[in-house]
Amino acid sequence: MVAIADPRQFLESLFDSAVAAADPMRVLTANLPERPKGRTVVIGAGKGAAQMAQAFETLWPGPISGAVATRYGFGVPCRHIEVLEASHPLPDGGGLRASKRLLAEVSGLTPDDLVVALICGGGSALLPAPPKRLSLEDEIAVNRALLASGAPIRAMNAVRKHVSTIKGGRLAAAAYPARVVSLVVSDVPGDDPALVASGPTIADESTRADALRVVERYRLALPESVLAWMASEAADAPRPDDPCFARNEVRLIASAGVSLEAAAAEARAGGVEAIILSDSIEGEARDVGLVHAAIAREVANRSRPFNKPVVVLSGGETTVTVNGAGRGGRNSEFLLSLALGIDGVSGISALAADTDGIDGSEDNAGAFADDTTIARLLGQRLDAAALLQRNDSWAAFDALGDIFKPGPTGTNVNDFRAMLIQ
Repeated sequence: MVAIADPRQFLESLFDSAVAAADPMRVLTANLPERPKGRTVVIGAGKGAAQMAQAFETLWPGPISGAVATRYGFGVPCRHIEVLEASHPLPDGGGLRASKRLLAEVSGLTPDDLVVALICGGGSALLPAPPKRLSLEDEIAVNRALLASGAPIRAMNAVRKHVSTIKGGRLAAAAYPARVVSLVVSDVPGDDPALVASGPTIADESTRADALRVVERYRLALPESVLAWMASEAADAPRPDDPCFARNEVRLIASAGVSLEAAAAEARAGGVEAIILSDSIEGEARDVGLVHAAIAREVANRSRPFNKPVVVLSGGETTVTVNGAGRGGRNSEFLLSLALGIDGVSGISALAADTDGIDGSEDNAGAFADDTTIARLLGQRLDAAALLQRNDSWAAFDALGDIFKPGPTGTNVNDFRAMLIQ
């Protein structure tokens, strides 16, 4: 085992390895479907959809056409596939236009045609498509309520797919009788492909009754028009056993688990043992931060349950119940809570970041923290606990110069967390 002289550089190298394991060119190469007799139409949505489209058209051996939706600023040049940009995490008119374009791309196809769906995280917000009785403002209100609720992703998507004309398998149903092959980069705990981007091409088992229970459990303040729609049978989504899905195929091409394994291998190559706690951790970000802090303290002080030096890795998708008006994302909120828990315990450094390059609504993927973070905040007369209480973790790390900004990565396998204990 070796001592790591520059913990931040080391942790960043682990993040880079995790992202590289989900690189679109790498993962698509082994997952290309057979060429059809008819047309090949490419559709897609997510924060890495443009990079996936660029890689796919480079690899595909025949003519293609189509369109994908991605976040503003995440587009890359494509020759044959149009890249449409829209807002995330709240929908906007650009997303509405993108949804209409994708539905138009798959209309009028035949059984000989192939639709390739490139799906990754972030697609839910990028593809607003409210039913005729609802408006874009209604769908924005639904997303705003869900994002502030603290509900897990499965619960969120149960609601989203029942107030949409494109989610919950409806885009694939619109492509019938063409065959649809969905190539999915998972950013959800458990890697259920039907939950990624609310499954525009993949139906799941959640029902309208499930969605209404989520509304009740999390006390979602939704517009009356939305509640009336969800109470009607018209809101029912297609079931997975619907004949229109019979010829379709779903391939999970990248996930948090694979990326964490790559990061672990990179750490071991650098002489440090690596432990993966889980690739599917959910819960309040600040609570997950406290649990990680407790593990780090135990290792630092007692060399249990792991011997130091060691890197402890985890992934998944935490949530933030918004109580204040601060700026931040779930990874920086996790880190500020972690920093409070490891304050003064020497030898601990951590990085938490979203693998797509954006944590929340700011331009950073996450941040760095260590055993000196709280003391340095105090030196600037900043109260970490107060900042955490008002969900203002971004301000804390920005004040310290500890923000992590790799820029858009071209993929999205959810959150990446690494703690180095020496």
